[in-house]
Amino acid sequence: MDSPSGLGRAPASEVDAGAGRILGIAIPTLGVLIAEPLYLLYDLAVVGRLGALPLAGLAIGVLILGVVSTQLTFMTYGTTARAARKHGAGDDRGAVQEGVQASWIAIGAGLAIVAVVQVGAGWICAVVAGEPDSAEAAARWLRIAVWGVPLILLTMAGNGWLRGVQRTRLPLAFVLAGEVVSAVLCPVLVHGWLGAPQLGLAGSAVANVAGQAVTGALFLSVLLRQQVSFAPHFGVMAAQLLLGRDLVLRSLSFQICFISAGAVASRFGPDSVGAHQLVYQIWNFLAMFLDSLAIAAQTLTGAALGADDAEGAKRLAGRLTLWSTALATVLALGFAAGHAVIPTWFVTDPGVLDRVHAIWWIFVCLIPIGGVVFALDGVLLGAGDAAYLRNITLAGGLLGYLPMIWLSLAFGWGVVGIWSGLATFIVARCIAVLARAYSGRWARTGADV
Repeated sequence: MDSPSGLGRAPASEVDAGAGRILGIAIPTLGVLIAEPLYLLYDLAVVGRLGALPLAGLAIGVLILGVVSTQLTFMTYGTTARAARKHGAGDDRGAVQEGVQASWIAIGAGLAIVAVVQVGAGWICAVVAGEPDSAEAAARWLRIAVWGVPLILLTMAGNGWLRGVQRTRLPLAFVLAGEVVSAVLCPVLVHGWLGAPQLGLAGSAVANVAGQAVTGALFLSVLLRQQVSFAPHFGVMAAQLLLGRDLVLRSLSFQICFISAGAVASRFGPDSVGAHQLVYQIWNFLAMFLDSLAIAAQTLTGAALGADDAEGAKRLAGRLTLWSTALATVLALGFAAGHAVIPTWFVTDPGVLDRVHAIWWIFVCLIPIGGVVFALDGVLLGAGDAAYLRNITLAGGLLGYLPMIWLSLAFGWGVVGIWSGLATFIVARCIAVLARAYSGRWARTGADV
């Protein structure tokens, strides 16, 4: 049987990967991870010139779409885990079929989301915004931008199966192509440059959808070139959705905790909420660096287990955890050394800086622990151990972090209490993933998750 174009069984050098192979996956993946946040900053800068109301509308619309996208990241992570297993086992057609079936889910789920948002955009934006003019601006943007959701989900599915077969440069090229199209069109359509109609805030949404169409089309084109059947296979889709259920519940617990943390921080005044948001955004940015290694861990672990090499998977787990912890430690040392200077790059208000310094050392201490957690999260995702990750995240978040957040409000612990809750959450997850990794029960071999 011929292999799909450009694919083949993972050789031993990939199963027991060295530094070159790990970086070959991690570096392009990092590019994909940071491309969207960087574009969002650019989009905000373009729309910001229109004034406060369009900027508020964009911020609210992006927040709503961001919540939807976050809950559907299983389209990438679940597909990677399943495709990597197939690739490691030499089942090239099976690996690509994971991408095909994930793409069918993407189209169906994407169109359903479009329908719901078109009907409920006004109400959704009103609930989030609370202010009528901002809500109306956000709804106008959202009704256009939501047409990009099926394309975003196609991109997630494509990213997933291509990561699974360890072709990470193509996703980077495809994502960058779409971002370039959006970046060119955004100011042209928002401000009416080069003779184009001046669409204002709506121009941002149109530019977003245009870029997403380019990226989605590129991912779809590489899938269509593979020598496989494109008929829907409901058994495979059901298995993907079962894995996705665990990942969605895990992601939802994160969202509940982080939204609660922001809400409680705001009740301690603008200094506290500003400090919390600043340090939290820096944490998220560092998480992208660590997540690039976690995705390499996921991809390579899945391939090793698919190739029936449990010992190789365990060696990879140890090696990648050491790499991630070392990187995180270097980052922590840098932020420790810059404790007096780095916050002033972002804010000069004395009250906010005082609250930033109050939580800075908690943040610094969490970075190396996060290195362990991110790496082993990737290993366990690659092993298809999503149910375990779901359980420990729900337990740590809803029984540890969330109570600490609200106790901080009740007893006036302030932003220090909120970040102590985050520390409890990260440490609990670290203990849980280390225990699971040490047990070896995750290292189940075979082509299926």
